[in-house]
Amino acid sequence: MRTIATIVSVACVVAAVTTGCETTPFRNPSPDPSSPGSATPAARQWPMPDLVGKDLQDAQDQIQKLTGDRVFYTRSHDLSGQGRNQVVDANWKVCTQNIAPGGAVTMTAKIDFGVVKTGESCP
Repeated sequence: MRTIATIVSVACVVAAVTTGCETTPFRNPSPDPSSPGSATPAARQWPMPDLVGKDLQDAQDQIQKLTGDRVFYTRSHDLSGQGRNQVVDANWKVCTQNIAPGGAVTMTAKIDFGVVKTGESCP
């Protein structure tokens, strides 16, 4: 009897694993609209913070936190004129932002930071 119970248990586990492994596309969870930094569902806009002087990673993190990850991607470009890529964002300093502090950040905003490597002066 113990053998049958073991076989049934194993069969249940196998069935659960094989049917529960469907892949679904990734979706960001919907943050609670009442949480701090969240806009009301109707508004979907937030005031742009002043991020000049911050490191690029912190600036990106602040945008994500402010919008509850509704605005997840930001752009950046090298202000030195050398066209360098920002591989490790924490090694770059924000010198400019295309949306002025207090301006509206929307879910379709294309935020762009002008950056230089940490330790360099902003042009």
